[in-house]
Amino acid sequence: MSRDSLIGTVVIGRNEGARLVACLNSIPENVTHVVYVDSGSTDESIAQAEQAGATVVQLDMTQPFTAARARNTGFQKLVSLSDVEFVQFVDGDCALQPGWFKTAQTFLKQTPNAAIVCGRRRERFPERTVFNRLCDMEWDTPIGQADACGGDAMVRVAAFEHFEGFRDTMIAGEEPELCVRLRAQGWQVWRLDAEMTLHDADMTRFDQWWRRARRSGHAFAEGAFIHGAAPERHSVRAVRRILLWGAILPLALFFGATIFSPWLLLGLVIYPLQVFRIAHREGWNSRVAWEYAFFLVLGKFPEALGILEFHVRRWRGKPAGIIEYK
Repeated sequence: MSRDSLIGTVVIGRNEGARLVACLNSIPENVTHVVYVDSGSTDESIAQAEQAGATVVQLDMTQPFTAARARNTGFQKLVSLSDVEFVQFVDGDCALQPGWFKTAQTFLKQTPNAAIVCGRRRERFPERTVFNRLCDMEWDTPIGQADACGGDAMVRVAAFEHFEGFRDTMIAGEEPELCVRLRAQGWQVWRLDAEMTLHDADMTRFDQWWRRARRSGHAFAEGAFIHGAAPERHSVRAVRRILLWGAILPLALFFGATIFSPWLLLGLVIYPLQVFRIAHREGWNSRVAWEYAFFLVLGKFPEALGILEFHVRRWRGKPAGIIEYK
């Protein structure tokens, strides 16, 4: 079997079951090497990965787990096995789209300043739940040179190694944080107009969506804490906006109503007005626009909790615990 000596793949996962099988089967056969990093699975994931021909690494679960540590561990194992120039990271609940490897590899070869390329990540079953649809909308990012990528992306080994990969301790937002460091040294991040992966969020309950939004707030807070200074000001505006809508404004109205007048609670009408404004901007006559607007506004509350959680843990000197939604 012929192999492309330039590309390897790192897959991370835990208890993904059939999703992992689909992920491994979607990797082109001519890829140099595939490393699967397992994070304490209790299903058949390890056996399935071995059967698919992947090199399996079992993450040391006595240390705090993060996806960043799993990806870094897989990367180090891969480069120790193969002389690769590019590495595709993919989560075990995703399946790679045909043609993506060739598109990404060609772009990286033709664009020497590009450190990372990503494409369109789509939700596999957006019609099943509103939460899946929200994920699909979230991943429809602008095409062209970008500020950041997500967990599925192809990286240039030389750039990734130089910056020592992701920050192991980050429980979320490790990809944008790496991109900040790369861009500060002249590297570029690109979002290509190409199909990259199909993702299976499998979000069927409100509490899953809530935890995922809380994790996003935590990621924004940590990103701003690390890179919030000028000139980058990474995530600073997002944190301020979240805190305004998710904490400061509601608390001010409730305390004001308690101290001065209950009529101040009428100020809460600003939230449905904000939903209306966003839905109108997105095309208010569509159901999807109203879903997007409603959850975008509501999401400020769990995101604010995630921000506060990050800072409380930081002040107390406690490591962040993983926030999972599956």
